[in-house]
Amino acid sequence: MGMGKYILQRLAFTILVVIGISILVFVLTHVVGNPVDIMLPLQATMEQRELLTQQLGLDKPMLEQLRIFLGEAVRLDFGLSWWQRRPCMEVIFDDLPLTAFLIFLASALSVVVAIPLGILAAYRRGSIIDRLLTVFSLSGICLPPFWIGLMLMLVFSVKLGWLPTSGTGTWKHLVLPAVAIAFRPMGHLAQIVRFEMIQQLNALYVITARAKGVDEIVLLFRHALKNIMTSSITMIGNDYAKQLGGLSASVEVVFGFPGFGRLISDTIENMDFPLLQAEVFFVAIIVCLINLLVDILYAAFDPRIRY
Repeated sequence: MGMGKYILQRLAFTILVVIGISILVFVLTHVVGNPVDIMLPLQATMEQRELLTQQLGLDKPMLEQLRIFLGEAVRLDFGLSWWQRRPCMEVIFDDLPLTAFLIFLASALSVVVAIPLGILAAYRRGSIIDRLLTVFSLSGICLPPFWIGLMLMLVFSVKLGWLPTSGTGTWKHLVLPAVAIAFRPMGHLAQIVRFEMIQQLNALYVITARAKGVDEIVLLFRHALKNIMTSSITMIGNDYAKQLGGLSASVEVVFGFPGFGRLISDTIENMDFPLLQAEVFFVAIIVCLINLLVDILYAAFDPRIRY
C-alpha cells in the first residue's frame, strides 16, 4: 500500500469516527437533564417554560434535533451559548488557542526532558541514577497536576517571587502552568522510553554495532532511538489530546488561567448544551487529527506499518 492510499484510508476512517462521536455527544447531552430547569428560576410559569423549550428547539422529535445538529456541525455552526449568549465557536476560539499553546509548551518540555532521562536510565540500568530517575518519573505519574501546580506556586511565586501566581500576558505566566501540566506526560514518556530502550540495547543489531566499534552516542540516539519512536509518538499524541480534552482544567483553575479546560468545566457546571456539544465536537476533531498525524508518522518511521 502506497503512502497516499494509506493516508486516504486513515482520513476516511477519521471522518467516520468524527460522525460517530458527534451522534454520541448529541445523545449524551440530551439525557443528562433539562436545560430549561437550569435557565429559568424556580418561580417561572409553565408558559415561560414552554416558550423557552420552543426557542431552544427541544420540543422537536429527537431525530429531527439530531438532523439539525449534524447539519449545523458540518458548517461549524452550533448556535448561541445558552450561558454566555454568544456564538459557541466564538467562545471556543477565545480560549482554545491559549490552551493549545500552553499544552504544546508542556509537551515540548516533557519530550526534551523525558527522552534523555529514559535513555540514561536504560543505559545505566540498575544504577543509583536509574533508581532516582525512576522515582522521579513515577512521582510525576502519581502526583495530581493541581497539587504539583500548588507546590510550584508556593516555591517560585510565594517564597522566591520569581514568577506570577496567576493570569496571562507575558511568558512568565506560562512557565508554572506548563511545568505542572508536563509532569505527568514526562513521567509516562520517560518510563516508556526506558522500557523500550532496554529491549533495544539487548537486541542483536546493537551487540553487532558495538562489536564493530560504533560510538555509544551514535548507537543510542541514531539507531536505537529511531526504533522506539513509534511507541513514544503514541504517548506524546495521546497525552496532548487528553490534556486538550480537559485534563488541564485543574491546573488552569489553580493558576487562574482562562483556558479551554476551564471553559469545559464551567460549561458542564452551567449545563450549556450547545456550547458543550461544540466543545466536544471540536476536541473530537482535534484528537482524530492528532491520531491521523500519529499514524502518518508511524508510516514515516516504520514503512512496514503501511502493509
